[in-house]
Amino acid sequence: MDLSSQAATASSEPAVDLSLEFIDRLFGPVPKRDFGFVLWDGTVWGSPSAVEIRLCHPGALRAMFLPPGECTLGEAYIRGDFEISGDAESAVDLVRGLAEAKRSPSEYARLGLLLLRLPESNRDSDSDRPRLRGRQHSRERDRCAIRHHYDVGNDFYELWLDEEMAYSCAYFKDGSEDLGAAQRAKFEHICRKLNLQPGERLLDIGCGWGGLLRHAAREYGVEGVGITLSDEQASFARARAKEDLADRLTFELLDYRDAPQLGTFDKIVSVGMFEHVGQDNLPDYFRSAHAALEPGGLFLNHGIAAGERGFRIKRGGFIDRYVFPDGQLHRVSEALDAAESAGFEVRDVESLREHYAMTLRHWIERLERNAAEAQRRTSQETFRIWRLYMAGAAHGFRSGKMSVYQSLLAKPTGDVSGLPLTRDHIYDIREL
Repeated sequence: MDLSSQAATASSEPAVDLSLEFIDRLFGPVPKRDFGFVLWDGTVWGSPSAVEIRLCHPGALRAMFLPPGECTLGEAYIRGDFEISGDAESAVDLVRGLAEAKRSPSEYARLGLLLLRLPESNRDSDSDRPRLRGRQHSRERDRCAIRHHYDVGNDFYELWLDEEMAYSCAYFKDGSEDLGAAQRAKFEHICRKLNLQPGERLLDIGCGWGGLLRHAAREYGVEGVGITLSDEQASFARARAKEDLADRLTFELLDYRDAPQLGTFDKIVSVGMFEHVGQDNLPDYFRSAHAALEPGGLFLNHGIAAGERGFRIKRGGFIDRYVFPDGQLHRVSEALDAAESAGFEVRDVESLREHYAMTLRHWIERLERNAAEAQRRTSQETFRIWRLYMAGAAHGFRSGKMSVYQSLLAKPTGDVSGLPLTRDHIYDIREL
């Protein structure tokens, strides 16, 4: 038995002793712990400094770990079987460490038997789970999946995004910037890579709440069209554009496959969109962008990708069930192969992995600071889903299991690529 649990107040309740024994076996003789458990009766195990996991009832551990898997644990948190106080990202690190630990079959059996001796609890936790029907990545199913994720409510996203509602990784110079400054720097970085010029037509595929197009119109004098499948995003983007950019920007509810119906554009951008496309639809995605782009034009594709360790969104896993239904991560090599097959020339590829981990920490801090209001505007379950999802994503980017890339693609015509000979136009100092 761990020394800290020996020192805890003795209890005759069998579930306390069983829970402490399970925790001891699960974590083993770790010499220095900056995490701890607090049981429902106040019994303390470990050193709950950076992370405190509070078990809310005698059957909490059974609800968390039986059957073993990320969904079981995630759903236990959604239901409120346990609470996390402190650094949520460190709590995810703790769980990932358990998943990667090597144990003998007999040790797994002993752990399972301990859990079976704990009380069962209610497992009804599917209230926020999307019900998708039809062929995966069909137009109708994609529309439902997008709306599940993005139509949670603009007032919810406003609590933790920046003032421009940028929902993708920011761009940090040294990490001292606030979130708004880093998101504006990301917009600027993209606009420079695209070498935007006054009067050009810019298409934003998966435009979100329209922040990038607003920046491009104000700072570079372009005319823009944004497309999304989210009603709430389109409504927000249109309202913001009416303030001073109604003659330059329009926003449409349109599937990416229908983008060529809008005519051709000098430049195209897509930020955080192709994760929703699906492996089999990557060729269609890039062919659609290629058809909508003028010869000599540029397309910047910014999206999350599987990292070095080949992380994938598991079908039926926590993210697929509750956050990004039907989402898929591709290796950057797979995306570039599909882009080249569609006729694009790859001109530049940049990883912003560290930037996304930093962005997520800003989002988590802002969400946690506004926890009560977030739950009032949505629900306790929604708040818990997003807190857990973002903490897990921060771990994924920091560990290299996930990455994010900006790929600059050209549709060359003869010798013309649409780009200067150097990258000086990207890195010239300019006041934002």
